Amino acid sequence: MTPMPEPHIRLATPADEEPLARLDRTTWSTLHAVTPRPEPPYPPLFDERHHPGDFLVAELDGHLAGYVRLAQMIPLPAHAHILTIQGFVVAEEARGRGLGRALIRAAVAEARARGARRLNLRVLGHNTPARKLYEAEGFTVEGVSPDEFLLDGTYVDDISMGRAL
Repeated sequence: MTPMPEPHIRLATPADEEPLARLDRTTWSTLHAVTPRPEPPYPPLFDERHHPGDFLVAELDGHLAGYVRLAQMIPLPAHAHILTIQGFVVAEEARGRGLGRALIRAAVAEARARGARRLNLRVLGHNTPARKLYEAEGFTVEGVSPDEFLLDGTYVDDISMGRAL
């Protein structure tokens, strides 16, 4: 098997909007999404709340293969030291090869560079692959909202995780 090339991780630019939106749509799954499957006409990915600079994108061989989005969930100075991962996607063909781990590590480094002291996230209880990755990267469970979502007829927990930086 040919080893996967090293990903190039960088901040998104406005030109990344359509490839990111397409990646978001093609990777949609109830494993990680609580919103309905996207249908045309698709809303813009970048808007007043979602800026290109919030996204770290991973490229493999010049193609977008994943992203992680960092956000300040509570826009108050007293909460500025906390960032949240609010979006994390890896293309199907790039899964299981370390790209997700590289994106999470890049998110940790970027959060530190922005002066954050904590990085938080939420993950669905049935998303075992993501939970294992987050735990391996130092995130711990900080709260569980049992049966928070009803997805495909099954109640799913919402798990809050975080780590100090």
